[in-house]
Amino acid sequence: MSFKYTANTLKKLEQLFEEARFMIRFEKGNFNSGYCILEERRVVVINKFLNVEGRINALIEILPSIKVNEAELSGEMLKWYKQLQDASTMNDESSVQTEMDL
Repeated sequence: MSFKYTANTLKKLEQLFEEARFMIRFEKGNFNSGYCILEERRVVVINKFLNVEGRINALIEILPSIKVNEAELSGEMLKWYKQLQDASTMNDESSVQTEMDL
C-alpha cells in the first residue's frame, strides 16, 4: 500500500489509534526508536521532534504490536486498518532472508 506522507495521513492514523482506544502524545524524551508504548495505560508517546514522515513511520511501526479490537473501528477505519496490515505483512515477507539468499 502506498500513501503520501502528509499531515492528512498523520491525522488519519491518529484517528485510527483513537478509535482503537490508544492515546497518542507527542513529547520530548530519550527514545531509541522514536517512540514508547505504555500498553497498560494504552498510551503511545512519540518524539515531538520527529517530522511528519517520522511520526507516520513510527505509528505504522507500532500498529502491528498493539491489540486493536476491530469491532470498535468504524467501517472506513477498519478497511484502512486491514490495508495497513496487509502492506506490513507483505513488507515483512519480502524482507526476510533465507539461508539460500545468503
